[in-house]
Amino acid sequence: MYNNGEDKKQTQDSKQIERKRERTDQTDRVQLFDLDRENITDAGNIRHTSDDRNRRNKYELSPALRSVPWLVIILSGLGLIVIIFAFIYESRNNREESRPAVVPPPANSAIQAELNNLNWIEQDFLPVNRFSRPGTALDTINGIVIHNIGNPNTTALQNRNYFANVVPREEIFASSHFIICLDGSVIQCVPVDEIAYASNARNADTLSIEVCHPDETGRFNEESYETAIRLTAWLCIRYGLSSEDVIRHFDVERESGPKECPRYFVVNEDAWEQFRADVQRLIDN
Repeated sequence: MYNNGEDKKQTQDSKQIERKRERTDQTDRVQLFDLDRENITDAGNIRHTSDDRNRRNKYELSPALRSVPWLVIILSGLGLIVIIFAFIYESRNNREESRPAVVPPPANSAIQAELNNLNWIEQDFLPVNRFSRPGTALDTINGIVIHNIGNPNTTALQNRNYFANVVPREEIFASSHFIICLDGSVIQCVPVDEIAYASNARNADTLSIEVCHPDETGRFNEESYETAIRLTAWLCIRYGLSSEDVIRHFDVERESGPKECPRYFVVNEDAWEQFRADVQRLIDN
């Protein structure tokens, strides 16, 4: 009986020891599993980090390569600027070469000498320059071209000064032989022995008369109208012309691209025919 109890106790102790060992082994296995999991996670993180770094390195350019697009843009911009300046320079040269060079003005003809002594015409010649008075001789006069000035309610002097100052500064080709003011006075800007830049294709064989007007209609007032008839008739008589040789700026460019100048006489054909009839009346008298 005693021995059996002793054996039973030993058996129980052995079972307790065995259970304790199992619990210890289980704890160790759990800790080992956790450690392995942490190691796996760390390894994964390391692998992902390495992959991300490799991916970034694949797509990221070196500093030298990153600067290439900007360098291309800058060089392209500079190239475009050079091309634009070259185009402007070439266009300007072509434009200037298409006009006569500045030359010493020819000696006054007998007609210009006579004009110098007329008290109803003031000579205020433009300075010799490429853009409004090149000094090129005008050997033949086949017509008189009538213009309206295009700037309503301005004076002959203001428009003369425009030809003298603004035109050369802005490199525009423009001028006229005569400008008639709103009060009927006349300023001669270019001698009749030289060409003026007013009538395009007819600059080489015509004289030009610009007439001031009070408003946008381009209609001459009474004073400027009477002086325009007087001056036109005087020039026709001196050059052996008739009213048929008196034309509008509009008529010069009728085929290539008509310009509405003088505007009132373009819009009102009857008024233009009356102007020419009034000129012929003075020529005949």
